[in-house]
Amino acid sequence: MKIQELRTPCYVIDEGRLKKNLEILRRVQERTGCRILLAQKAFSCFYEYPLIGQYLSGTTASGLYEARLGKEEMGLENHVFSPAYKEEDIRELIKICDHIVFNSLSQLDKYADLCKGVSLGLRINPQCSTQGDKAIYDPCAFGSRLGVTARNFEEKYLKYLDGLHFHTLCEQNADDLARTLQAVEEKFGKYLYKMKWLNMGGGHHITREDYDIEMLERCILHMKETYDLQIYLEPGEAVALNAGYLVCEVLDKVENDITTLILDASAACHMPDVLEMPYRPPLWSSAQPGEKPYTYRLSSYTCLAGDIIGDYSFDRKIEAGERLYFEDMAIYSMVKNNTFNGIPLPDIAVMGEDGDCRVIRSFTYQDFKNRLS
Repeated sequence: MKIQELRTPCYVIDEGRLKKNLEILRRVQERTGCRILLAQKAFSCFYEYPLIGQYLSGTTASGLYEARLGKEEMGLENHVFSPAYKEEDIRELIKICDHIVFNSLSQLDKYADLCKGVSLGLRINPQCSTQGDKAIYDPCAFGSRLGVTARNFEEKYLKYLDGLHFHTLCEQNADDLARTLQAVEEKFGKYLYKMKWLNMGGGHHITREDYDIEMLERCILHMKETYDLQIYLEPGEAVALNAGYLVCEVLDKVENDITTLILDASAACHMPDVLEMPYRPPLWSSAQPGEKPYTYRLSSYTCLAGDIIGDYSFDRKIEAGERLYFEDMAIYSMVKNNTFNGIPLPDIAVMGEDGDCRVIRSFTYQDFKNRLS
């Protein structure tokens, strides 16, 4: 079937665009010798893991369940980082992970003896903020709980470590990575000579059209050659950037100074980043409010007054029964959605390079009920 025939709401993964992203990432690996991992926190649609595994080196997880998913569905390198681990989780993670990264020296000290045979790393905090006004996404913000600062690093723990890890970026270009690496070298360079690997984390928007891939590759090669390190990157967004849609239907129009379209999709339930960041998702065939003749506010049929997706303008009037197509909906959507208000979860479909769609998962009332008791 075609995308216009799908039941709404529905996430649609664009395999053509996904492959295009993966080809870019594979070429970076080939030219630099780095290893790129899928950060599952952004995109965990394991239906596509066999495809992704043809291009990337493995997966990285933020906890036990993601680590299990990466092991079961991709089966390549399997890394994990968490701000803290329970002992019961560590005992399972050491059976399925190649690399375990700790957030603190106390956790490293607590579990190092349990983790024989696993490559251990420590997250560092270079205290180099590049986020601007996005403090919620800044691991280097004042008082951050993420990573060990140079002042708090203790050399006696080097005997446990194979690598260091930092993650300081969010949807950023390579100039911010270069700036961050200056801080990493200044504060932790003397320890890098003792390491086998360095993980530069995620937030690299490598597959964005204006991304400076040449600068990224220079950064990778500099760290690799200067310190004799295996370099890892673990982007999530770059893997599936612009590789998905959320198809929805207009249910009603409400007039109250502003004309609001009530959709069967929800910011709160189906694209939570809209409210958390905040974020205005791109919408096919629309523009900023006022740029085209007809401007509408897009909202949902939840009871949350603030469940607002944003204001958009169109060339023509939009009526109930029409379909809208939100773009860039593969990342941080399926992994974060929820059933608040008992709103159904969207179907998940895959669109092939020929434009044909196939539904790979549908959700029912039981999926809502089984989360509760």
